[in-house]
Amino acid sequence: MKLISHPDANHYAYPLDLCVEMSGDAKVLKIYYLPFGTGNDISEAAQAYDSKKVHGAEIEYHPDLVKNHRTTTKPYHVSQPEGPSFEVDGNLIQWEKWRFRVGFNYREGLTLHDVRYDGRSLFYRLSLSEMFVPYADPRMPYARKAAFDLGSDGAGVCANDLKLGCDCLGHIKYFDGWHTTTDGTPIKLPNAVCCHEADDGILWKHTNFRTGHAVVTRSRILILQTIITVSNYEYIFAFQFGQDASLNYEVRATGIVSTVPISVGDKVPFGTVVAPGVMAPYHQHLFSLRIDPAVEGYKNSLLVEESHPMPIQDPKVHNPFGIGYTTESQIVQSESGLDLDHSVGRVFKIVNEDVINPVTGSPVGYKLAPSYSQLVLAHPSSYHAKRSEFGEHAVWVTRHSDEELFASGQHTMQSMGGQGIASWIKERREKGQETSVRKEDIVIWHTFGSTHNPRAEDWPVMPVEKMTVGLKPINFFTANPAIDVAVSTQEKNQSVLVDGVSKMNGHCS
Repeated sequence: MKLISHPDANHYAYPLDLCVEMSGDAKVLKIYYLPFGTGNDISEAAQAYDSKKVHGAEIEYHPDLVKNHRTTTKPYHVSQPEGPSFEVDGNLIQWEKWRFRVGFNYREGLTLHDVRYDGRSLFYRLSLSEMFVPYADPRMPYARKAAFDLGSDGAGVCANDLKLGCDCLGHIKYFDGWHTTTDGTPIKLPNAVCCHEADDGILWKHTNFRTGHAVVTRSRILILQTIITVSNYEYIFAFQFGQDASLNYEVRATGIVSTVPISVGDKVPFGTVVAPGVMAPYHQHLFSLRIDPAVEGYKNSLLVEESHPMPIQDPKVHNPFGIGYTTESQIVQSESGLDLDHSVGRVFKIVNEDVINPVTGSPVGYKLAPSYSQLVLAHPSSYHAKRSEFGEHAVWVTRHSDEELFASGQHTMQSMGGQGIASWIKERREKGQETSVRKEDIVIWHTFGSTHNPRAEDWPVMPVEKMTVGLKPINFFTANPAIDVAVSTQEKNQSVLVDGVSKMNGHCS
């Protein structure tokens, strides 16, 4: 609800205190009035509106309604006088030593295919498989509130039309998304994905303290980004390719927190009051990144490595000063869910056991650098938990199946559970089907996200919250793959001192 006529007024500041029960033919059967405190006191009688819940401009975000803007930020231009370094041919992108194809569909939105570095195969397919947002307000009817933003809404359907100079900076290549209506009519979603380069700080550097000579190379990354709006929230999804053969997947959450009414002056233990009469319930954002690897081929394994201190005062081990530690590795044999453990530095490596690094003598691989996150908080008996099986573990490994693309199953709308990763594994075991994942065509699923207990600073629009998952080569190369990236020079970068003077002093030494 909103109280002013401006089309972009913040109606989340005036959450309705009623819930309508309707028949299948859209007739109103009953009106329920929602609870205002910690009790489950649903009523069929309306209460008088509290005038203290009427707000001013402090709850608005649109520039037409927020008149005071800082003037201290000066323009920032991204200049590439020779144009971008990437090449595009249809949906094929080549940049530095990377080569891959861009895909897009109504449910997952942006997908990547046949990802290669310097001609070597890395990943068959990368995609965001699912996103689940369970809310923690235990009162009725709020206890039913949980959204599958991909399975029930669709990341592709909700994709923004990205604007030049706003959503992406620099030399931009846009990719349109295409959908069809129920009768097959094609619909174009313009500018659904943007592609551009960005400076990412220092890639590598060393100063020889004996001579004082420094060598520094700045990092350039290629970004493939899409943004979706799902009701009140915006999500920014970006694949970031590095010159060192690393690949990051970054998620940023912003937008407006979902709100419910509360009595002025009241508090509840499962939410934050962000304005008089406005409560933002606690909730989680749980993402499932689907990684379909092809590390030097399709027969891959998942290796779990941990770092443990060496024993002290053990006659069989030489560690007299107690400072030694070693690693312990184990190959996962069967489909399963696995958890993170920072106490032992648990690392997950996707390896090809049939391709050995000639320097290390170990299998070539890529390491999952996870986003450490709290898993689903709802009780296992709850429908929140039953419907989001992927939230049970941080990492899953399954055998590849063309039918298994979505971590919570094909149909999430009002699902009752019993579909998704855990159910697939259980069903195969019960039927005696093959569940081996060693030297097989496997899929890795990573669960990560945010436990969002709203702050006053998240109102009326929250600043972005960032989550990053990394995929890094581990013993895939025989040396630093970015050693051949050109050294940074002032002649090329043309930085300027604050006083406006540009010093051309050759290499950055």
